[in-house]
Amino acid sequence: MPSDIHHPAAAFNRTSFEACVVPYLDAAYNLARWLARDDTDAQDVVQESMLRAFRYFHSFHGDDARVWLLAIVRNTFYSLRSKAAADAKHETFDDEAHTLIDEAPSPEARALISVDIQALQAALENLPHPLREVIVLRELEECSYKEIANITGQKIGTVMSRLARARERLKAELSSSSTEARRHDVR
Repeated sequence: MPSDIHHPAAAFNRTSFEACVVPYLDAAYNLARWLARDDTDAQDVVQESMLRAFRYFHSFHGDDARVWLLAIVRNTFYSLRSKAAADAKHETFDDEAHTLIDEAPSPEARALISVDIQALQAALENLPHPLREVIVLRELEECSYKEIANITGQKIGTVMSRLARARERLKAELSSSSTEARRHDVR
């Protein structure tokens, strides 16, 4: 049965949806980007997630719209990923799109900053999906352990364990790249 978007209830739902969910569109894209590792795929995930969120907005009961939307993004990513062929896995990363440029430091300082950012991006890219998603949700999206547990459907203990392993792997990888950068540091 098609819905009439001009019906007052539909307009109320659209307005409520826009007020509750749309403010978290950037967070949704950020999570989708880190999970999909591809801008185009992330856009597809977010688009499908927003459609699903709007379609099922009636089931949202006013808890935390950000957590609700991020859970939809995560579930959408995994359901779309499971439908994709195994050989269609994308491993590309556009460094230029994610490199932060600070105009104030000297060229030498910018080179070292670039090395640090590239090292962090590479370290995050090398994490397995379960570790990457919890570290992105915690450190980039600033979700609490409870929110991450709700988003991922995992127990808080599992979230904490995965975060600890993700941080250890990042620390190990970044310390080895930091040692490499110090060899080129001229003081």
